[in-house]
Amino acid sequence: MRTFCIKCLRPESACYCAHVPQLQTRTRVVFLQHPRERRVAIGTARMAHLSLTNSELHRGVDFSGHARLEELAKNPERVAVLFPGEDAISVEEAQANPPETLIVVDGTWPQAKKVVMRNPVLAALPRIGFVPRRPSNYRIRAEPADHCVSTIEAVAEILGQLEGKPEYFDRMLGAFEFMVDTQLERQETRTGPNRRRIYKGEWRPPLELRSLADAADRLVLFYAEANAHPLEAGIPPELVHLVAVRYATGERFEAVIAPEQPLAYSTSLHVELPEEELRAGEPRAQALARFEAFLRPYDELTVWTSFALDLLWNSGLTRRAARNVRLVTARALKGKAGGVEQAVELLKAPEVATWARGRAGRRINALEAVTRELVARGNATEPPAKLPRTGSEG
Repeated sequence: MRTFCIKCLRPESACYCAHVPQLQTRTRVVFLQHPRERRVAIGTARMAHLSLTNSELHRGVDFSGHARLEELAKNPERVAVLFPGEDAISVEEAQANPPETLIVVDGTWPQAKKVVMRNPVLAALPRIGFVPRRPSNYRIRAEPADHCVSTIEAVAEILGQLEGKPEYFDRMLGAFEFMVDTQLERQETRTGPNRRRIYKGEWRPPLELRSLADAADRLVLFYAEANAHPLEAGIPPELVHLVAVRYATGERFEAVIAPEQPLAYSTSLHVELPEEELRAGEPRAQALARFEAFLRPYDELTVWTSFALDLLWNSGLTRRAARNVRLVTARALKGKAGGVEQAVELLKAPEVATWARGRAGRRINALEAVTRELVARGNATEPPAKLPRTGSEG
């Protein structure tokens, strides 16, 4: 099985990350990618997203109820969609009152049109169209017309004009040109048969893995420890150690929270933190406020068991979308997943550097390793090596 770069999702032999600049923009760019486009190895939306520090990427066709999109639509005078049409204004017109946020729909023309038409919130926003300065350099993928360009070329073009810095945003195209040249070179030197596009009847990753991979940019991996008394004590468990990491960027969060109830005798032993450190932790309200600020509206909390989520909800955090990686792991193993640390071994997941303390540090590490392996499988174009069955699911 080929190994993939966890950032650009390309095979490591074709990784373009070294050519991706980090560009600051006045304009917030929000990419909406059709799910089928994610599986196109030579797509450019992710490349553009990685180049722009002030950007975000979401996948889907129907964005009804999507919190982030609904939030943006509340201020239509500040938002525009990069999409051609009779009612689209020119870039020159947009320069007089440039949008604070630019929504870019990524996909083939029929796919992009479907996304816009399927979502009234998008169809109601102002549109911007433009004529490119030069023909597309997308020599490895046919464009429907001479004026059509790839997503990254379109974004470089529009930002260059809106912000008056065309040469600055042309730097985005370095990774694009590297990818095109690499692909053409491999086509010329390939001795075996060409890779085929996946059609119905050919192998595809299981739905659970594809769904997890599609959501990778929204995942916040989360683990929690509790001050837990014996059941007969009648004292509900309370959150005392919280760790989280944003999958796509590696941003981390940790809070040791002072218990508000008597500290159970075994708590320090189980969480592997000194009793004095737990008692000296920050106030619960302060820790939760920091965590709320860490989370974005469209993030999905990703856990191994629902116990961690229950601790969080019972502490007063606003409920939000969540995922259970243990269930996906069980499907991938075709059997019981066991504990998260055991799952690392069963999946042969990659090692991840430890950064947090105590048992929570080991568990969040293992959760990240497992999730990275599952996302890689969800993005794979070939079936993984067979793993031994671990018993019946339950």
